[in-house]
Amino acid sequence: LGNGPSGICLSYLLSGYTPYFKRDSLHPHPILQRKLEEAPDVSILDQDLEYLSEGLEGRSHSPVALLFDTLQRPDTDFGGTAESVLTWWHETYRAIPHLVLGRNAPGGAWHSIEGSMVTLSRGEWMGLPGLPFKDWLKQKRRGLRNNRATAKDIAQYYQHYVMKKGLQKNFRCGTVVTSVRKVSAESISNHGQKDLQENSDSLWNINEKNTEVFQVDGFFKTVKGDKESFSIYAENVVLATGTYDSPTWLGVKGENLSYVHHQLSALEEAVKDNSIGITSDPVLIVGAGLTAADAILFAHHCNIPVIHVFRRRVSDPGLIFNQLPKMMYPEYHKVHQMMKEQSADCAGPYECYVSFPEHHVLSFGKDKKCIFQDKNGYQKVYKISMALVLTGSNPNLSFLPNNGIDLAMDSDQPVNSKRNPIDVDPFTYECTQEKGLYALGPLAGDNFVRFVQGGALAVASSLLKKANKNPP
Repeated sequence: LGNGPSGICLSYLLSGYTPYFKRDSLHPHPILQRKLEEAPDVSILDQDLEYLSEGLEGRSHSPVALLFDTLQRPDTDFGGTAESVLTWWHETYRAIPHLVLGRNAPGGAWHSIEGSMVTLSRGEWMGLPGLPFKDWLKQKRRGLRNNRATAKDIAQYYQHYVMKKGLQKNFRCGTVVTSVRKVSAESISNHGQKDLQENSDSLWNINEKNTEVFQVDGFFKTVKGDKESFSIYAENVVLATGTYDSPTWLGVKGENLSYVHHQLSALEEAVKDNSIGITSDPVLIVGAGLTAADAILFAHHCNIPVIHVFRRRVSDPGLIFNQLPKMMYPEYHKVHQMMKEQSADCAGPYECYVSFPEHHVLSFGKDKKCIFQDKNGYQKVYKISMALVLTGSNPNLSFLPNNGIDLAMDSDQPVNSKRNPIDVDPFTYECTQEKGLYALGPLAGDNFVRFVQGGALAVASSLLKKANKNPP
């Protein structure tokens, strides 16, 4: 469920594309090199992923994510350009029948991000196995700006990838899943499943030993715009729906007023239709992440005055700006500088911007007056033209029983990609609370495209083992 990078990568692996260690290649990690040389004729999918990933370190908490990343981009964190030590074979007999359901075209949330936005990650980190992003960009006779790519490029690349690798037969776009629940196999054996496969073989032979399967209900939009419902039955379901569904709300008075927004696109629209400009009251931007920074850069570019409110100290090591190399991210470094040098207490060199560190919003008034408070309890009132609350987002798992809360690390709190991901086995990505259900990408705590691919490797490896144990 979900056709973003996680779903696309998993479909590639389930379609028989199989990674092997490339003979005569040399990995800069000597212990990993030795392990890879032990079984060069055995696919990585069939090897012990825990053994291979032992001792690897990097920018992810997932051992398998680090493993797959370092096999594809051996020294990328040190600025190196060493080639992948993997070679890919298309072994069609290993393919596992599957469907990838998504609301939009392949690429997921990348289609709803403003096209000219530049990615946080380096361009080559956005690529999927077997088709380097740089090579695709070269075909378009384009280069990478500062090693980074635009959202539009990435959305197009993912669509091209699905076509180029022949995966489109597995993709059903324009589908909305409304319910996923366990049912007994007996109760459905009498009903033919209304399938999304066009007259193809049944997706699975429901195994007699498996007494329970998942029933996936939903609808898809027809060309005429009608909704047609479907029910599918599956032994395994993979959740790869990402985390961009529901923006986080502050939960303060007046937040539902029409001038308070929770998406950057609202500011872009307001500028486009001239309802906001240089002479407007300031725009309030709440939050200290990269989306808030993108909003500040956009407003700054349009000479729109900004009041910037955020809870953390500017020097807080948890602030994303304090974790980004200055050379690679000059525009975010500039925002960080503005946050430091242009606070309400001391005027700085930047016009049309003022920052309020360690403040939080108390309320929004109908008269467009906003009240916020500092750490000592002092309150300030400002008249604003619009507010953008950009403090993160939460996944929408309303199609799961109890919104999927029972699957989370802390089963008393909603699922959140950064604070409370779904609890999965680190080497199979199967949910610890529900066998046969898997979670990938941000839902499992992997928030970068380069690292979601290791989760797909783990899921594919697990599903292949299950398929081999239960031959048809």
